[in-house]
Amino acid sequence: MSRTPAEEANLRLVVEMFENVLVPLDSSRVDEYISPGYIQHHQNVDPGRDALKGFLDWARGQPGEAQQILHRSFVDGDHVMLHYHVIRHDGDPGFAVMDIFRVENGMIAEHWDVMQDVNPERINPLSPF
Repeated sequence: MSRTPAEEANLRLVVEMFENVLVPLDSSRVDEYISPGYIQHHQNVDPGRDALKGFLDWARGQPGEAQQILHRSFVDGDHVMLHYHVIRHDGDPGFAVMDIFRVENGMIAEHWDVMQDVNPERINPLSPF
């Protein structure tokens, strides 16, 4: 099954946002990708675009060199999913993230996520990635 041009555009938008906003924790570029009416579903994050900017500024000020490593991306119509590894500092096993974004009118309009700690002493020998 091939992607539609709209799906390609949605995937490109979200991956570019990941690379230009989330990886460098750059709040100054949020408005390029995120809709003014942005809907946030994370239970421990305030809603809206300004809250995202505040979180990015806070995260950027934390000690260490955080990394976000994208492992896979998927698109289905106006929904784009990213599966990636967040490592907060050297020696941190980090956590696995699955973000789901809904795109509307060329902007990211809505976000859900699921996170799981990476357990270096896990029973299952398979990586979460």
